[in-house]
This record gives sequence, C-alpha cells and structure tokens, in this order.
Amino acid sequence: MGNNCVGSMVPEGGLFESISNSIWWTRASECMTFHSTGEGVSETQSKEQKSPPPVQNKPPEELELINPPEVMKITKEETKPTQPATPTPKRPLLMKRLPSAGLQVDLVLKNKTDHLKEHYNLGRELGHGQFGTTFLCVEKETGKEYACKSIAKRKLLTRDDIEDVRREIQIMHHLAGHSNIISIKGAYEDAVAVHLVMELCTGGELFDRIVKRGHYTERKAAQLARTIIGVVEACHSLGVMHRDLKPENFLFVNEQEESPLKTIDFGLSVFFKPGEIFTDVVGSPYYVAPEVLRKCYGPEADVWSVGVIIYILLSGVPPFWAESEQEIFQEVLHGDLNFSSDPWPHISESAKDLIRRILVRDPKKRLTAHEVLCELFYPILVLSLLEMYILKEHEDNHLPD
Repeated sequence: MGNNCVGSMVPEGGLFESISNSIWWTRASECMTFHSTGEGVSETQSKEQKSPPPVQNKPPEELELINPPEVMKITKEETKPTQPATPTPKRPLLMKRLPSAGLQVDLVLKNKTDHLKEHYNLGRELGHGQFGTTFLCVEKETGKEYACKSIAKRKLLTRDDIEDVRREIQIMHHLAGHSNIISIKGAYEDAVAVHLVMELCTGGELFDRIVKRGHYTERKAAQLARTIIGVVEACHSLGVMHRDLKPENFLFVNEQEESPLKTIDFGLSVFFKPGEIFTDVVGSPYYVAPEVLRKCYGPEADVWSVGVIIYILLSGVPPFWAESEQEIFQEVLHGDLNFSSDPWPHISESAKDLIRRILVRDPKKRLTAHEVLCELFYPILVLSLLEMYILKEHEDNHLPD
C-alpha cells in the first residue's frame, strides 16, 4: 500500500498534524535499536523491587538419606506448634544485586581523568535520551558555556554498551574539525557516569523548525540538504557511518535564520571498511533504509536517510508513513512515493527526480553521497549566478547618465 492511502487515516487536524504527531513519537523515543533496545528505545522508569520473603524461623528439617546418592527421603521432625504472644521479628533474606557491566569495569574510558566538577559547573537540563542526559555546563576558567552529555554507567548493561560509548568518543575525535559536526572538548569519568563536554548549540533542532514552518522553500531546502549530505560525504570518506540521520539530530548553532547547522549524536555510528556488510538493525522508523530492515547494509543506508529528510524539508511529511511501527516498515520496504498531493505539484521536476534517485531500494543503484552533493550544488550555483546577473542588470539600468 502506498502513501496515496494515507489520507483515509488522517484525523480532523489534517495530514500534517497527524504526521507531526507521528514524528514526535520518533523524537520522544530517540532512536531504535531493534536488535537489543527498541528504538523501541524509549526511556522506562525502573520499578522499586519488593522486599524478599522473610526467612523461616523454624529449625531446619532433618534429612535422612536412603541409598545415597540415588534416593533422598525427607523426614519431617515432629514439633509442637507454639504461638508466642508477640511475633518475633524476621530477618529478611540477603539478596545480592548484580551490578551492570558499566559499574563492573574500573574505567569505561580506559584512562583516568580529572573530575568534571573540577573544571565545570553544571546547569539546567537541556535534554535526555536512552543512556544519558545533557546539561548546560560552564567552564570555570573562562566562563564559556558548553553542553555536557552525562551517560549513567548503571545503564551500560553489557560490554557492547561500553564499547559503544568508547566508539562514540573516538568517532567524534576522528571527525573533529568539520564545520557542520558538533565538536567535542573533552571526556570525563567518575564513579557513576561518563561525561562528554561538547560545543553548545542554542538554535534548536531542525525538526522543530520544520514543524514551525510546515515545509521549506525549494531553494532553502536545497541549502540545508547540501549541508547534511556534505556531512555524510565527509563521514563516509573517513570510514564512518552515522546510522541515525534524522532532523532531530541536526542542531542550529543559534536562533538566527541563517544559523549554521551541526550534526550530533554519534551513539549508533560505526567505523566501516569498503565492502563491509552490517546486519544489526538500528536507526529510527521513518528514516531507516530498507536494506537495514533486511539486515544487509553498508554506508548507502545513510544516503537513504538523507533522501527522507529532503522529502520532509520540501513537503513537511515523511515519504513512508503509517499508524504502527510495523506498518511503517512495510511502507519503507514496499510503499510508493507520493508526488501528487500539495505541495508537490509546485515543486520542480529536478527536485522530485533527485528524490527518486536517492530513495531507490536497491543500494547499488542509489546515488552516492558525493553524487547527491554534486546534484544539489549545481542548482544552487545556477540560481546564485542568475540572481547576481539580474541584480547587476537592475543596477546598470538605474545608473545615472
């Protein structure tokens, strides 16, 4: 079933409200790691454990062994029932709580670090995800503001979780210097958490601006898409696959309209080698590539996610949508692109053709990040030159004689 059938499921608020609510679910649940976390991966509060049953305060029963070790007969000792006036307090069972993998290792970062609070003052909470919470922090020496992502070690349940944290930090250092990738200033570890200090972006998520606008103009969408695909090309050239590209993972540096855009959240990112195949299913429902759902993918999956983002930038809705998670996956695997509803009749054929060539389900036939970048750069260059020419003609025609 293609997206042409989505209209029948639209509530009174309209298609965009329905889709925005659906996208909000993705935002709230952060990202999906279907093989282990979920995601769904939405946060769940731990329930308090009930006190264990009390120890029996009667003497132990006597065991009589008959033909040991083959047969064991239990003989109950005869005792007269007693009813004390006041009940005797019973000592609860001693239960040993198994620590998480994160607490079992002395150092997640492998090297001892200074304490975070020796250098920074923590402020208000900025956001939270599956494993960590992000706070505003101020450097004591300079007074400069940063963002601090604190990852609770008790939530690192497996050795793989620990390796994911180490790899995220390694990848951020590996990609350091790119103007559209969030920069890391330092990493700290104490008894309960690992802290990543990063540059602070105060302009909000790309997701929020799409919701506020409804959708972008074709030219503005092309500019944003060029930034996003430029990041993907840089990552791929350095052997990094992001694996969770979505509007929520792009932040504006400030609140200005022309603010630079930064890529964040490399928690699911991995290093890859040419030709390497991955099988673990990770990502977010609306943006995950079909080959990821089929458990056989490479860096081309990032390009698919960019194609979905471009579609949303131009229309305000995802190309593959449904009411449930499983239905979304079926749309991703088999659904048709919808270019008939508003605003698509007013969007250029070249833009729609680009999306068609990106959202190809065969990753071998899909455009590469470099090819998409070239496709996006040329129209912007032509438009810029055309505007410069028109402006110059206007100025020449209004020059005094």
